Amino acid sequence: MEQELPGGPRLIVGVDESPAARWALAWAIGAARLHRMALVAVHVSRAPVHPFPEALPVQHAVRQGEEARCSEVITSVFEDVAGGVPDDLTIAAVGRVGDPGYHLVDLAREGDLLVLGRGRRGLLSRIFLPSTSMYCARHARTTVVIVQQPAPPDEPEISGERHRRFWTRRHP
Repeated sequence: MEQELPGGPRLIVGVDESPAARWALAWAIGAARLHRMALVAVHVSRAPVHPFPEALPVQHAVRQGEEARCSEVITSVFEDVAGGVPDDLTIAAVGRVGDPGYHLVDLAREGDLLVLGRGRRGLLSRIFLPSTSMYCARHARTTVVIVQQPAPPDEPEISGERHRRFWTRRHP
């Protein structure tokens, strides 16, 4: 799924199903309206890709299925964030299969603005999954905006006792 990309300065936003990506898309929609820039929504599926897809007929079918899923993800995220694709913006949707950081940096050129979400990740996720936002910040030749997912509001305390970590002792 590859649409004709608009010319001139573009605002490229990485989109996936995470809450941080939704915040990044909301920020990108506002910035695209403010600066009158074209918005390019990019979803990159991390499906395993064989280096020679022609060698395996099954791999070609997997790639086509993942690229079709990319358009569904982009459409659903636009529905959640903006109630659909905004009519007042020039929007292109791009779906790719492979490493998200590589493809986002590859699409961004000088004069573009690359917008990414950064969510909270656990220890195992940080160890085994590379950070797309950090990869793009290191390798992109354009301005990169990383939108931090806001912290959830503190839940009100129902009881008078505060939450304690399991390793702290309770003193009488």
